[in-house]
Amino acid sequence: MEINLISDTVTRPSKEMLTKMMAANVGDDVFGDDPTVNELQEKVAKLFGMEAALFFPSGTMANQVAIKIHTQPGDKMYCDKLAHVYNFEGGGAAFNSGVTCSLLDGNRGMFTAVQLQEALTPKDNIHLALSSLVCVENTTNKGGGACWDFEELKKIRTVCNENNLNFHLDGARLFNALVVKKESPEQYGKLFDTISICLSKGLGAPVGSLLIGSKAAMGKALRVRKLLGGGMRQAGYLAAAAIYALDNNVNRLADDHKKAKELGDVLKTCTFISEVEPIETNIVIFYLKNGINEDDFISKMKAHNVLLISMGGGKLRMVTHLDYTDDMHQACMHVLKSF
Repeated sequence: MEINLISDTVTRPSKEMLTKMMAANVGDDVFGDDPTVNELQEKVAKLFGMEAALFFPSGTMANQVAIKIHTQPGDKMYCDKLAHVYNFEGGGAAFNSGVTCSLLDGNRGMFTAVQLQEALTPKDNIHLALSSLVCVENTTNKGGGACWDFEELKKIRTVCNENNLNFHLDGARLFNALVVKKESPEQYGKLFDTISICLSKGLGAPVGSLLIGSKAAMGKALRVRKLLGGGMRQAGYLAAAAIYALDNNVNRLADDHKKAKELGDVLKTCTFISEVEPIETNIVIFYLKNGINEDDFISKMKAHNVLLISMGGGKLRMVTHLDYTDDMHQACMHVLKSF
């Protein structure tokens, strides 16, 4: 029995999801004629109380298109030093949009409105990059699945308004945060100019993310998506999986969070572990004690059929998901206790 905790992207469609996919009514989405894609986009826009949504093959493309429509080459984007858009999207902000990143030194991927205000540079100084965009990530990937405080996000929105800055949310795992914090999509729809959400992580769809915003913004995003080669034809098969995921797999995220915390509790008792970061959602980040080689540890876990990865900087990560069963959970905890 392989226990894959590398990411929540490793999930596979359930039989019920596959049935919905195979029964999907499809068309050519490049021409806007796929009824299931249109249904998904309308559903998500309505869910967040925003005007429009656009389906993408990946979260990275959705984020990169958002950056592109909010900036001009030479502009400056503000984000945390751990942000996915900076660390894990192949330098796309520079390559695709020609923007420079001002990195804020937040806590577990989350900075404050005060930090943002202090980092802002005058827009009338022609020697400095023009500040255009603020991007936050909820939950934070490299921050261990941490959830932003919504009141702090509101303060950051105020700073954005006062300084004519666009505000984008990388909400790849936003639904995990919504479940934990008991918040609503509409709250976020009122706060951000654009939001990206991913359906192929904790929600279990095989492919797909969406970008949400105004009709005007999504019109610009459609053109950039085409430019980047993101148009898909009979994408309704994938959209059907996304619809199923939204209808059936949101509330169950609480199970993933429970298992993650239980893994953390076991790790805290292990003599070879120096630290376990706080666990709010489905990501478990921990550190080995000095002298223990992380590659050797990962190999030992693999020998016991448990897969995990390093995030660099001494961080090891496990991510729970809907394909991580109760039996797998018990087996994984047994392996950790046995070392």
